[in-house]
Amino acid sequence: MTTSAQLRSGKGAADENFPVASWIIQRRHRRVILAFYEFVRVADDIADHGGLSEHEKMARLERLEKSLLGRGEDEPIGLMLRTMLERRGLTARHALDLLKAFKQDVTKRRYVTWDELMDYCSRSAMPVGRFVLDVHGETRATWPASDALCAALQIINHLQDCATDYCTLDRVYIPLHMLKARGTGVEALGASHSSAALLDCLHALAGRTAILLQKSRGLSESVSDRRLALEVSIIQGLAERLVAMLKVRDPLKDVVHLTRSESLAIAAHSGINTLLYRLFRVGALMRRYETP
Repeated sequence: MTTSAQLRSGKGAADENFPVASWIIQRRHRRVILAFYEFVRVADDIADHGGLSEHEKMARLERLEKSLLGRGEDEPIGLMLRTMLERRGLTARHALDLLKAFKQDVTKRRYVTWDELMDYCSRSAMPVGRFVLDVHGETRATWPASDALCAALQIINHLQDCATDYCTLDRVYIPLHMLKARGTGVEALGASHSSAALLDCLHALAGRTAILLQKSRGLSESVSDRRLALEVSIIQGLAERLVAMLKVRDPLKDVVHLTRSESLAIAAHSGINTLLYRLFRVGALMRRYETP
């Protein structure tokens, strides 16, 4: 029997917009985060697979779920993640939430409102950040800012891929009410470039995403793990730059991706700022305790 991992797209952690368990993260945490990523990547690829029927996709996602819960042995990648979670005393909850999102992708192709899109992001994106925070032993007080950041990252991907999602999967994550309010529809996503109405809609969605990023800005300061804080600040910086691009460019015809040199420059700037902030904060606390 062909395992779901054998049907993956070939896309890996290095192909993502944002770093996945980079060398910045403590080595003892990277392995379980990468196992989580691999499981999620496989499930995502199954939901998007062009050669599988809806029935086949749902059956494979169910098999992945059963393997994760120890109720089946057909999917080695699920068994591997389950073993690693048990070793670390971590819950499968976040992976299960993501599986719900991928099952939703199989059957649901349109989102009417922003709130409906945010509900989807609560399963398709937010569990990723929550898992990484759990791995590092961070408190749930960090979840709201993480949720905002992860939702923003998800919508950035939706905007970058809006034409491809529509043309290859007939899937649209642009809220229909935003399109309708501007007198256009999903068919506009099939053109070689955006109409004025569609471009206004896409830019408005990028603007709402920028608000999410504003809500997430305190995350790197609130996590206790210094190296995780550094990675978060880099992701935040990359996301803010991409949103700035999406607010003025046309994703149907323009390249809305960062070059390697741009990514490195943003990473360096964000990382230095975070390190300086944390050093200043530590210094201020030390002076406070030294004051008679």
